[in-house]
Formats: sequence, structure tokens, C-alpha cells
Amino acid sequence: MAPKAKKKTGKKPARKVAKPVRKASRSKQQPVDLYYWATPNGWKISIMLEECALPYKVHFVNIGKGDQFKPEFLKIAPNNRMPAIVDPEGPGGKPIPVFESGAILQYLGRKTGKFYPKEERKRVEADEWLFWQMANLGPMAGQAHHFRLYAPEKLPYAIERYTNECRRLYGVLEKKLKGRNYICGEYSIVDMACIGWARPWERQGQDPNEFPNVKAWRERVMARPAVVRGMAIKPDPSTVIDATKDKAAFELLFKQGAKK
Repeated sequence: MAPKAKKKTGKKPARKVAKPVRKASRSKQQPVDLYYWATPNGWKISIMLEECALPYKVHFVNIGKGDQFKPEFLKIAPNNRMPAIVDPEGPGGKPIPVFESGAILQYLGRKTGKFYPKEERKRVEADEWLFWQMANLGPMAGQAHHFRLYAPEKLPYAIERYTNECRRLYGVLEKKLKGRNYICGEYSIVDMACIGWARPWERQGQDPNEFPNVKAWRERVMARPAVVRGMAIKPDPSTVIDATKDKAAFELLFKQGAKK
């Protein structure tokens, strides 16, 4: 017998909906524990975590109250300085603590493959300028801040010494930035390391207009959404102590000795 003809219903045949292609099953990244206070060094890491879109949990380390000396923190950061991190998914899938802001930036750059060049010549350049910040811009700007703002006695020699050294360093950075948008050409951990210290350059006695390349770079970096978010992380204002007015906080921050 001939097959029966299908009745026309007037309805269009149902369209097959393609199922989404799923990537290989992977567990979600557990949040990185960030031990942090809102300072130029703390911002380096909050910015990097934001730029890399890594989940993280902030643990405020109140340096004015001495949180940096607590035994549980010293297990992570034996130099009693923040920032520090604990990555629960470190090498081999096991947790790893990392302290020192430069080391953390390098670690996160290697972990994510972002903002830290893979090509050796470019990585050497990034390391050079990262260490330049760690050994020069950060410490010298910090000393300028101290003697200009915090020191109980105004010492003209110290103020002049560190104000001039900051000026020299911005001159070095001015030349490096000539003809480029970012310190090493492409945006990297070097820019993240430097921006927090360049942000308050008026506190260092500097004239922004003297360094137009640095000024343009500063504005360019600070306009990045992840930088804005990273710098916006602040503790409850009621917990912040002004070390210029609180003797105990001043002693904790500026009169530390060796601890057994």
C-alpha cells in the first residue's frame, strides 16, 4: 500500500534549538584571601585582583591598631607588613601564602597569564621597573610622606632630601613614558605598582605640570574601571586612626624594633 499522505496542519515544523557548547568541567576559582589596608601598597593587589577578575575576600589589617603583629598574620607575612594573600588554589591545587607586594603581583601574573609578559625580554623589562618601584619610588615617596606630614619635628634636611629624590624619580619616569601610554609599553603590573604612589604626589611636594608624561599616564591609569574599584576598597572610617594625633598608632607605625 502507498504511504498515507501527511495532513497539512498549517503549522511550521518546530525549530531545533542548539544546545550551548560547554567547556570542560572546571571547579570555580575559590576566592583569594587578601590581607589589606587602604594604602599605596595595598592598592597594588586589590587593583590586580580586579583587573584579573579573580574572586577575593578582603581581610582588613588595621596597621594603626597593630593587626600586623598578630600571630595568625605573621604566619602569612613574617615581615609584619601588608599586603599579603593566601591563594587556596596554589601550585598543585594546594593553598599558598604570598607576602611582599611585588612578589604577589608576579605570582598573580604567572597564575592568570595576565599583565605580566611571557616573552623574556619584555618580562625582564617589567621586572626592572617593578623593582625600580619597590626599591625607589615607593620607599622614597614614603620617606617624603613621613618627614613632610608625620614626623613630630620638621627637619628641613630630611624634607629637602626626600622631596628632591621624589622629583628625580619622577624625572626618570617622565623619560621612560615618552612616546608610550604605559611604563613598559603595554599596561602591566608595573603600572599597578606605581600608580598608588604617584596618586598623592602633592603630598611629596611635587608639581604635576613639571612632568606632563607622568601626569597623562597617571590620569590614564586612574581612569581604568578596575583601578577605580581597587582603590575604592576602604575600611569602616570609624576604625581608621590618624597616626599624627594618636601616640599609640604612631609608635606602632614608626617606632618598631626587633621583636622576639
